[in-house]
Amino acid sequence: MKKLTCFFLGLGLIGGSIAKALKTACPKIQILAYDTNKDSLEQALNDGIIDNYYLAIGKEISDCDYIFLCAPVSVNISYLEKIKPFLSEHTTLTDIGSVKSDIHNHIKKLGLENQFIGGHPMAGSERIGYTNSKASLLENAYYILTRTPLSTEERIKDYYNLVKLIGAIPLIVDAKEHDYIVAAISHLPHVVSASLVNLVKDSDMENGLMKMVAAGGFKDITRISSSSPIMWQQICLTNSENITLLLDKYIESLTTIRDCINEHKQNDIIDFFSKARSYRESFQNTSAGPIKKVYTLHVDIEDHPGMLAAVVTLLAAHNINIKNVEIRHNREFESGTLRIEFENEKGQLEASALLKSHNFLVVSQN
Repeated sequence: MKKLTCFFLGLGLIGGSIAKALKTACPKIQILAYDTNKDSLEQALNDGIIDNYYLAIGKEISDCDYIFLCAPVSVNISYLEKIKPFLSEHTTLTDIGSVKSDIHNHIKKLGLENQFIGGHPMAGSERIGYTNSKASLLENAYYILTRTPLSTEERIKDYYNLVKLIGAIPLIVDAKEHDYIVAAISHLPHVVSASLVNLVKDSDMENGLMKMVAAGGFKDITRISSSSPIMWQQICLTNSENITLLLDKYIESLTTIRDCINEHKQNDIIDFFSKARSYRESFQNTSAGPIKKVYTLHVDIEDHPGMLAAVVTLLAAHNINIKNVEIRHNREFESGTLRIEFENEKGQLEASALLKSHNFLVVSQN
């Protein structure tokens, strides 16, 4: 593979993760960056992830093989006219936005279809910013590519192979089809998650008892509400047609089950939950997708001084990395006094075997 030069316009969670993955897979690659946050640029430079950074967009991009637009959707659109005067014919221009039709339309108006390939890495985190980026974020995650009518097979192939190089799974999908799919599996769930959180916020008692005893299930399904509000504002505005179409269907579904509950229709209620369970259990057990698989163990320990420290120390002594430890104050739908989260399945399985060998009761894992 020839030495490549990549320029990142935006170095947040996804841009930073792609840059780190590229540098890990190909240390000789040259990575340049622009961001409005100078601290992120300085950190990336000190980390050895980028080779240089710029505080303005200029001729430096003209010799690049790839330019990654990694800012919020509307900002990426504004960058297009700024970079056009400096673009070379050989440069492949791409983005990382989760809405594709809008930017494809702007690319067409600017006459850049011959060198643009839309990109959407279907990975993320509730955390934001370069400091939370990591090369492994993209491993085994689907990375959608959306071509234009003028995309050459050679350019598509090169970008396809670059995506494979960083450990992601490239898929070529039509831009309009992509936007409908992600509206259903990513955009609408974020709207629903935020609405559930706001419902509890507005319905809670003065003493905040709902918030205090919020069960693990509630926190898990609303975890994505911690994502960037600005990013989701942009997504809702640029994929509004698909989101509202599916939101109408969802509201209709909620109205139906509300009526079934109100009228005590036993068969309809059990059918509602049975269909959902059956379809949910048919999903592939994979980390690919916009919501990453969570690797956890639920462990029962006695309430004695030092027991929590004993578990953590045991795992640390065997070099098993713990992502998070939580004492479960409400286990209505889950077993286990402790919920331990790991970075990957390997850590989860090793921890389970180790804890069991030391007579800890591992009551469940998911």
